[in-house]
Amino acid sequence: MKANIVLYGALIANLGIAIAKFIAAAISGSSSMLTEGVHSLVDSGNQLLLLYGQSRAKRPADAFHPFGYGRELYFWAFVVAILIFAIGAGVSIYEGWSHILDPEPLRDPTINYVVLGIAFLLEGMSWSIAVREFNTARGDRGWWEAVRRSKDPAGFIVLFEDSAALLGLAIAALGVWASHWTGDARIDGIASVAIGGVLAAVAVLLAREAKGLLIGESADPDLVAAIWRLVDRRPEITAVNHVRTIHTSPDTVFVAVSADFDDALSMGRAESLIEEMETELKMAEPRISSIYIRPEKQSDAVVYPPPRRD
Repeated sequence: MKANIVLYGALIANLGIAIAKFIAAAISGSSSMLTEGVHSLVDSGNQLLLLYGQSRAKRPADAFHPFGYGRELYFWAFVVAILIFAIGAGVSIYEGWSHILDPEPLRDPTINYVVLGIAFLLEGMSWSIAVREFNTARGDRGWWEAVRRSKDPAGFIVLFEDSAALLGLAIAALGVWASHWTGDARIDGIASVAIGGVLAAVAVLLAREAKGLLIGESADPDLVAAIWRLVDRRPEITAVNHVRTIHTSPDTVFVAVSADFDDALSMGRAESLIEEMETELKMAEPRISSIYIRPEKQSDAVVYPPPRRD
């Protein structure tokens, strides 16, 4: 998957950043720097989980999972969203609130600014890789539409994580500066709570998208429309009742077609026609892994209108 370059880039960056942030937090006593370290550590774990999910999803189909294990990636994407919320946001808010109630004495913030600058540079590089890959995948679609329709969560999860990380770094820098400028260490704790709020919002958004993929989402409307046209153009098909699709992995689609066959067709010709249509559909769209074509009179079938093309 192309998203691998995004995951490996983010993993390397976050591991280095997490170590630097924890060292800076230990030296300076900054609450927001500590929460940023936890944030980077959680992000590193998330990338490892997504890489693990990708590996597990590539296992071949077997008797227990006849359509393969592709959707296991969606499970791990949902776990990532939960971890961001429970650990990333939870620890940040708790740590920040603790420092608001019991602020630590201010220390020299120089190390914080150095680490934040390096972290911003590394996160920016990871973010630029994620944006480039995401732009390639989304084509002419808008950003939000591309996220909603994406079937590969690795790309947009890293993009959201890196965006949240850059915003968190800006908040942490502002919190450190404001704490020393005002002499009030509680502001640093407030910054930690704000970082936790950003992470919680991102986690909720990612959980929503991962839930849809885990339950099962249909293929792109353009793909459904293409399948519909290929079936409907056959003279032996009097009507296409419906075309149902579901992603069994980011790159594979299961297709179920209900069509009204000409009553004059013999059983042998109908069987040959189904084989011909299956072959044609798989050649036209490599993402189609399995096809089920059911002859069904329109009067007895569930009928959907043809999909609207974008």
